[in-house]
Parts: sequence; C-alpha cells; structure tokens
Amino acid sequence: MKVLIVYYSMYGHIYKMAEAAAEGVSQVPGCEAVIKRVPETLTPEVLGMMGAFDAQKSMEHIPVVTVDDLATADAIIFGTPTRFGNMCGQMRQFLDATGGLWMKGALVGKVGSVFASSATQHGGQESTILSFHTTLLHHGMVVVGLPYSFAGQMGVTEITGGSPYGATTITGAQGERMPSDNELAGARFQGAHVAGIAKKLT
Repeated sequence: MKVLIVYYSMYGHIYKMAEAAAEGVSQVPGCEAVIKRVPETLTPEVLGMMGAFDAQKSMEHIPVVTVDDLATADAIIFGTPTRFGNMCGQMRQFLDATGGLWMKGALVGKVGSVFASSATQHGGQESTILSFHTTLLHHGMVVVGLPYSFAGQMGVTEITGGSPYGATTITGAQGERMPSDNELAGARFQGAHVAGIAKKLT
C-alpha cells in the first residue's frame, strides 16, 4: 500500500509536516510513505530575494512529483502553504496539469487528504484545505480529514494549528516559527488515519 505525500514548501515548514505525515503512514502495517515535491515555478533569483534559497537547496534530495505518480499511488496526502486563503501557485499549477487523469478517472476512489500552513493563527488555514478539497472531489477522490479523535486539536493552552479538515501549522509572519510538537503530532495522526482508511478500501 503506497501513500504518496505531495507537498510544496518554500521555507521548510510544510516539509516538516510532510515528514511527520510519512511517519504516521509508516506506523500502519503494510503501508509505505513516499514523499515528493511539486515543481518550483520561481527562479533561483526570486527565491533568493525572498530568503528561501537555502531552504529550497536543503530539499533538493526530495524527488519532484509527476502526474503519473498520482495514478500509481493508493492514497495521496497533499501539503501546501496558504496564499490568501488558497493553495500556493506551485501546487495549483501542478494540479492544473492533471486533466488527463481526470479524463481517465484515474483518481476515482483513491483517498485524498490535505494539510496546510499559514503565517498567522487565522490566516486562512481552513479555507485553504476546504478549497483544495474541491479539486479532490472533481477527481472523485474520497476526502479524509483529521478527526477529533486526535485530541491535540481540542486544547486551548497553546497556540496551535489543526482542524477537522486537516493538520496545520502556524509559521509566523517572518517564517520564524517551525511546527510545534502538537502540530507535528496532528500531521502524524493524519498520515496514519489516511493509511488506515486506504487499507480498508482496498
């Protein structure tokens, strides 16, 4: 059982969440997590101006996903930062190239799930995941979120991401905050949850 984790991460926050989701997948017997990143659309010069060049270099060992990779996966977990309440442009551009899969119905019945990040606590994490779900539903995927059986999203003693729609993290306005233990635990739970449901459906 292969669970593909497809992400975009400019500064490394979503990559850390992807790693945690992969750990969760691997906790389910017979399930393998494969992490891949969507193609970058910005030039190295622009990434340098945005202070993201070093972070991008540190993720170069992660293979770039292809459209065909989606078709061969048993389940897919997507990770994206928030851009004005929506997925980032890099993820959107990749998904816009999946029309051939849609024509074939290649993703119909596969489990799909989403995790995200935003700079601020109320910066569009939930709307990003919910609007992402629209694409998954057009592909006929079975949408899976982060159930309240993950108790970490019920706490009020710390600032934390996470909702029933999926795991999230708050990065800070300058990207200074990396995912907390609770946020990573949410991503880990989501990975295991997705893998477990995918196993039941096969």
